[in-house]
Amino acid sequence: MILQAIANGYLYGFDIIDITGMPGGTVYPALRRLDEAGYLTSEWEKPSIAQSEPRPPRKYYELTRAGREALADAIKRYRLAGPGAAAAKARAQGRLAPEDDRWRCDRTSGSSRSSD
Repeated sequence: MILQAIANGYLYGFDIIDITGMPGGTVYPALRRLDEAGYLTSEWEKPSIAQSEPRPPRKYYELTRAGREALADAIKRYRLAGPGAAAAKARAQGRLAPEDDRWRCDRTSGSSRSSD
């Protein structure tokens, strides 16, 4: 989620917290680890910018090539699970009857649509 948020233009910690709904105690350590692993680069904004707005300075993040590749791999991996994967699992566990599955996969277009 964090790499996706940055790819979508949410470039500093509080913005990422706001858009993902994740707590700061999760986001900031993850940003540090992603930076150290080479998936992100980071740069502090000029203190004069923060002082002119009066707020703390922001640390801005940007995806590296490795970060873009990791994000693409994650999107591909989770897309393979597809929207019907959760319903199939629930049916297999007896929590959802086949007629209760409201989402069907249109195999010709690859999109999902409601069966309503």
